[in-house]
Amino acid sequence: CGDPEVAADCVADAFERAFVRWRKVGQLDDPLGWVRRVAIHRATDVHRRRVRGRRAVLRLGMRPEPPSRMAQQMSDSMQFHDSELAAAVAELSQQQRAVVVLHYLDDMSVIEVSAALSLSDGAVKYHLHQARARLRNILQPHDSDAPYREGAP
Repeated sequence: CGDPEVAADCVADAFERAFVRWRKVGQLDDPLGWVRRVAIHRATDVHRRRVRGRRAVLRLGMRPEPPSRMAQQMSDSMQFHDSELAAAVAELSQQQRAVVVLHYLDDMSVIEVSAALSLSDGAVKYHLHQARARLRNILQPHDSDAPYREGAP
């Protein structure tokens, strides 16, 4: 994953999971292999979350933060750490908010979100698009001298 601290956290999480499930894990032919796989899966999840977070920032038209700072802001609890962003998300419609939270914070794919909310894939994509546009308008300061155009970057 490229970050020794994150890697250490992933390994610690894997050992914690093994400890909690020791009755089952201890009976495996290779308990250490199980721990290794869990650590690798955890590191992969962290990496995917970082990549998706960066993509979301770029889609919203904001400058991405340096990776180390972004990594500090992301947490396993999947909560908003930026109060301005949390306030902006709170202004979305209930449907848009649900789609944004499931897709970006719970790291669900469009297909998974559509199944969870009983929506079509197209509806999820539509709500994500509308939510990103609304968040962009809320979060980006507008130049008061420039004419406002719907859909303008």
